[in-house]
Amino acid sequence: MSAYEENESKLMRKVKENPFVPAGLAGFFAIVGYKLMKMKSRGDTKMSVHLIHMRVAAQGFVVGAMTVGVVYSMYRDYFSKPKGEADSLKAFYFDEDGTNK
Repeated sequence: MSAYEENESKLMRKVKENPFVPAGLAGFFAIVGYKLMKMKSRGDTKMSVHLIHMRVAAQGFVVGAMTVGVVYSMYRDYFSKPKGEADSLKAFYFDEDGTNK
């Protein structure tokens, strides 16, 4: 297996583990691209103010995506346990007849 294939599979594995990271990056680039296109019609607004608003919007989207990702990850880890993991915890704390160990 070549180094390119290893990196590609590593990237796909990371995307599956944290799906909100690529969504945050895509949103960031979409907002920046949109705001750069709208720069021509900014009117009498100073360029520095326009760029600051662009940065704040893009940064806010990324922070929002990260927050949603963390909440999703916490939900997945703490509230929606797989059936097998719940059974192994049950077996750890209880005997076969259901009494505490």
